[in-house]
Amino acid sequence: MTTPDAFSRTELLLGAAAMDKLKNATVAVFGVGGVGSFTVEALARSGVGGLALFDDDKVCLTNINRQLIATHDTVGRSKVAAAKERILSINPQCVVETHACFYTVHNADEYDLSQYSYIVDAIDTVSSKLTLIERAKTAGVPIISCMGAGNKLDPTLFEVADIFHTSVCPLAKVMRRELRVRGIESLKVVFSKEEPVKPNEDATLNHVTDGACLPGVQRQRPARRQVPGSIAFVPSVAGLILAGEVIKDLTGVSY
Repeated sequence: MTTPDAFSRTELLLGAAAMDKLKNATVAVFGVGGVGSFTVEALARSGVGGLALFDDDKVCLTNINRQLIATHDTVGRSKVAAAKERILSINPQCVVETHACFYTVHNADEYDLSQYSYIVDAIDTVSSKLTLIERAKTAGVPIISCMGAGNKLDPTLFEVADIFHTSVCPLAKVMRRELRVRGIESLKVVFSKEEPVKPNEDATLNHVTDGACLPGVQRQRPARRQVPGSIAFVPSVAGLILAGEVIKDLTGVSY
């Protein structure tokens, strides 16, 4: 009889062969914020043996409402460092690499995507999403991308589909157009058909970007014209759906 371990309950559902596949896989997650932090944790708790985390941000007070790694104790810390610490407290055998960077066309050549088993795009900037998707496709590595989770209130409206079968989501519309220009014919995504909610007009809140509440923090990414509203139970659901699809694809277990 197998000795019970941290992942025994998962093995009861997926089987030993699937657990071996997860243990030997390395998943790269780009963006460990409201969506990506929940993806990372679900992958760690599923027994994925290697995780590569990409994010240039530090934890900000305004992250606490939705980001798994954000607490009053972690404010001011690197997000990837806080995530790594949490992962290792869940699975000390997990091999975690951290990259405190904002992935762009300017630094993409520094990272060999072919070393990863799967890539999760939880980036919130169109140009970086497109660069990552293009590079992943060229490298032949499966990738799943999250569309807009900001300004949404209904977590039950998320779906998994090919990008060219999406609707309603403004980000997905832009991505469809740009992917066609680049000759990319398919992309697995998580998206919502919920019409975005218009945020309350508050000049003070709308000019506070993630990280801007931290003295001395210099952001590498372009500032948004308006900060989207977000809530605890929407990006988290998107992140968990992403993780579920990764586990399904890596193991070949259908559900």
